[in-house]
Amino acid sequence: MKHDKAVVVFSGGQDSTTCLFWALKNFKEVEAVTFDYGQRHALEIECAKQIAQELNVRHHILNMSLLNQLAPNALTRDDIEIKEGEEGELPSTFVPGRNLVFLSFAGILASQIGAKHIVTGVCETDFSGYPDCRDAFVKSLNVTLNLSMDTSFVIHTPLMWIDKAETWALADQLGAFDFVRQKTLTCYNGIIADGCGECPACKLRLQGMEAYVQSLK
Repeated sequence: MKHDKAVVVFSGGQDSTTCLFWALKNFKEVEAVTFDYGQRHALEIECAKQIAQELNVRHHILNMSLLNQLAPNALTRDDIEIKEGEEGELPSTFVPGRNLVFLSFAGILASQIGAKHIVTGVCETDFSGYPDCRDAFVKSLNVTLNLSMDTSFVIHTPLMWIDKAETWALADQLGAFDFVRQKTLTCYNGIIADGCGECPACKLRLQGMEAYVQSLK
């Protein structure tokens, strides 16, 4: 992989930024792609821009506004409450088909820029029940992308089987702990770094960080 090119699906959050650092370590050339789907906070895109610029990574921003039109939810509508799923239901932040669309377009971009590797931060450990974060889905789509474009992409999921504490550990191993903590946007309420501390994303991030820091003592 040291001689290959990769595309990182990049939101500017903790997970995708950790994956970006992972890709920069493992591939000769890396580009990032961010999707503008009218998400609740445009700051997410600005955050991704700043990180890509600071790391000197070529950055593509693709207009995916149709996804906003098709999939109203708490990440695309200010009037929908952010809440966790109850009694087996998915959280209100689930965007149907988001990773299906994002990875498909990342594959199209990869084919145009000569990249054979696609990196995404999805995982089954802290996935909130999102069906398009599962390993089976990623493997299935990997086969479909290869068949659709008659190529040999590899979709990498460095975080698939690790929890948030282990994700912080990976960032630390990559020399990116402070960078990820201070410059990424995970918060559903649009607050960079440690966030609001109240939304589900912030709670998960903070719990993971505290668990990792505690493990070092």
